[in-house]
Parts: sequence; C-alpha cells; structure tokens
Amino acid sequence: MHPGSVVCSWQNGVGPATAIGEDRSMVTFSLQALPTTATEWLDLARRAEEIGFESFYVADHPGKCASPFVALAAAAAVTDRIRLGSYVSNAGVREPVLLASDVATLDVVSGGRAVLGIGAGHTPAEWEAVGRTRPGVRGRVDHCIEVAERTRALLQGGLEAPRPVQERVPLLFGGGNTRLLRWAAANADLIGLSGLGRTLEDGHMHETRWGRDQVDAQVEICGDTPAEALVQRFEVTDDAGATYAEWAKEWDEDEADLVAAPYAFAGTIDEIVAKLGEIERRWGITRFAVRTMAIDGVAEILKRY
Repeated sequence: MHPGSVVCSWQNGVGPATAIGEDRSMVTFSLQALPTTATEWLDLARRAEEIGFESFYVADHPGKCASPFVALAAAAAVTDRIRLGSYVSNAGVREPVLLASDVATLDVVSGGRAVLGIGAGHTPAEWEAVGRTRPGVRGRVDHCIEVAERTRALLQGGLEAPRPVQERVPLLFGGGNTRLLRWAAANADLIGLSGLGRTLEDGHMHETRWGRDQVDAQVEICGDTPAEALVQRFEVTDDAGATYAEWAKEWDEDEADLVAAPYAFAGTIDEIVAKLGEIERRWGITRFAVRTMAIDGVAEILKRY
C-alpha cells in the first residue's frame, strides 16, 4: 500500500485543501459523531476543526440516528476547512438521485468540502423500513456498486441542479466484503476499514476481523488506494496491558492481535503514538477515524507531529 499516492484532487477553494492520500509528514484523523443539541453540535464541529481533524463524519442509519446531511450542513456553517461526509450511507435504502442531491447540496453550502460516503448496508431493519427485503451478500454487493456508480455519475454532471463545487466529489467506500474492496480499490478515493465482518443474528453487530493476517489481506486488496481505519476503542491509560486484556476477553480476540490492530488503541499518548508508527510501518495506514471518546487523546497526539 502506498499512502503517498495522490488519487483525487480536492477542488474546494477554501483554505489549505490537500488530496486524499497526499504525502504528508503526519498522521491524520477524522471524527465520527452524532448531534445531540444544537449548541453542542456546533461547538463540536468548531473544536474538531481547531484540533486539526481532517474530516467530520456522521453515521447514516435512517430511523436510528440523525440525518447526516442536515447535521453536516449545520457543521459547514461554522467551519471553513474540515471535510464533511456520511460514514457511510446505506446503498440499500438511498436512491442515487436523492443521495447525489444531498451530497451536491452539502458541497455547495460547505464551499466544496463534501465527501460521498457509501456502503452496502448490513442492517435488515433499514431495508424493511423502506419496504424492501434485504438481499443476500451477492445482491447487496451488486446493488452497492450500482448505486455508487449511478450516484457518482450524477455528481459528475448528471444533476441539473445543484451542481457540486468540486469537479469531482471524493468517494469514500466503507465495508469489508472482498469483492467490494476490490471494486473500491479501482474506483474509490478512500477505503474505510472497520475490522468488522459478517453481520450477526441481531442484524446490527458484527464478527470482528482483527487478526494481523486478516488486516494484511484487506490492506493488500486496497492496493494504492489509501485506507482509513475506523477505531472501535480508544483509551488513554497508564496500564495498556490490562486494558487490552479486558478488550480481548470481551471480544474473544487474541490479545496480541488487539495490541497490533489499527482498530483499538490503549496506553499513554507516547505509547499510542508508537503504535501509530508500527501500524504505518506494517500496513502503510496513516489515516484513522475516531469517535468522540478519542477527541482529547487525538488533540494530544497531533501535538507530537
């Protein structure tokens, strides 16, 4: 994997824009969050930008969380630089023309900072909510590729209005299916790796794929397309060993795999920075998406770079 490969130029014209994957001297972080109150949400967006987060993401689970595009448009009004996107929109319940319209509108109101985030959609309840039956894996994969390609075509000239500010809105694919990863390696600008596998019987939780050999395999598929690891756990502590041991027991994972994996971080800030270096050396991953529990830690980490 080559994180220095430039695969997409951002055309936002608002501040120090860089390309996804541009050769940089520091690790980059994105923040995934959900709005609670108006004041807290706008304060969070401002703080994320001030700290130095590269992107601000909102999950997209219709009926179970806030609308990402409404929330991101509000965040756009109080920020100037940070990129904005859903992480990730469910291709199974989002019509391409509506998704493209939402993303294009976000790009307009943000001055060219939108990201098109898309995935296959794993939660049966979301399909049922729009009157559809969730197909099997092959059907979801086929549908995801179709929606992604149609949405991207609309953003690249198929919409009469609104027209995006960016010449090309970057595509972030999130998922772990091998066929989709191969498609994303050839078509996406960024691949979100979550370390999650098959959906469990509850329809929402997943098996984990945190083994070092499993990460090796997924990163190899990504090829030259940059990968961003979605951090599932993050804890600043003076006793990393005990924390990793507790997580390993909770998830029935090998503790050594957790210590190495790009999806969980425990330790002092210096220990976490050292782990970031090990991850870059082994997998070339320098981009990480975190949730709000990691904000203070990320602020300290970025001071080290």
